[in-house]
Amino acid sequence: MNEPQTSQAPAAGLTPPRRPRIGLALGSGSARGLAHIGVLRALKEARIEVDVVAGTSMGAVIGAVFASGKIDGLSARLCNLDWPGIVALLDPVFPRSGLIDGQKIAEFVRAHVPSARIEDLLLPFAAVATDITNGEQVVATTGDLTEAVRASIAVPGIVTPVRSNGRILADGGLVNPVPVSVARAMGADLVIAVDLNHDIVAGRLSHPAAHSNGHAPIMARLLESLQAINSPVLAQFEAWLHKAPLEPLPGIFDVLLASLYIMQARVTEAGLQQDRPEILIQPPLGAVRFMEFDRAEEIIDIGYRSAVEQLALWTRTKTHD
Repeated sequence: MNEPQTSQAPAAGLTPPRRPRIGLALGSGSARGLAHIGVLRALKEARIEVDVVAGTSMGAVIGAVFASGKIDGLSARLCNLDWPGIVALLDPVFPRSGLIDGQKIAEFVRAHVPSARIEDLLLPFAAVATDITNGEQVVATTGDLTEAVRASIAVPGIVTPVRSNGRILADGGLVNPVPVSVARAMGADLVIAVDLNHDIVAGRLSHPAAHSNGHAPIMARLLESLQAINSPVLAQFEAWLHKAPLEPLPGIFDVLLASLYIMQARVTEAGLQQDRPEILIQPPLGAVRFMEFDRAEEIIDIGYRSAVEQLALWTRTKTHD
């Protein structure tokens, strides 16, 4: 898979042709976003040199670390992340604009990225967020890296939004779940995109509620962390959450996430039809739930195998053109 980098030797006195500028568009996906690490591993093995990186939500987290040149360290850390380690990354707050403050996640990113500012990264990088006051896409290509990533991962209702330059920013997946257009705007001639939303709705229906390893739902974990807050409202909410309904229905957390996933899947589908990348990688991860980061090795491997398959297909297609 060396074609994007190679070129014919120029004739004497002629300017050698410029190789295509390759952009990487890493999509949103919570724990499914770990598949990006596997995709990056496949690109490295194929000796594909990425020039620019755009990321949304979890794609922004992985993209920022990759653009800093520290992806191997993050991969090792995530593969050793167990459920207590996942809970340690959560910093619950009394529910106002979100259940999780997000600062511990930001600190986790900061620990793996030596650069404080986006423009200091090894590769040009963009993090996509949404201004929830007007619905506009906000693309950060300069400025504080941690703040940009923190805004991009602010899942509405779950992670608190970020105030930045007079804006209130939340998850970029609301407007651009797979930022192909952003990668092109950064100058990419050839875009490799990773879509983690294509089978999420069907995947949740086939695995409706139970965590694969038998852990309690993440909402219950958050409530346990909030028990130190002496509030009758919180006590009533917890009692209501655990009350068995007359008919089995999804919990509030599942309803919220399912709604977001349906919206992102539709936005992704429309966006990819309008601006289709040259290489589209869609790992089959619909059954992976929001916080299943303890399945890191499995998710990374699925991302890797999906990337290898699509890169090989693209190579065969170009060979026959």
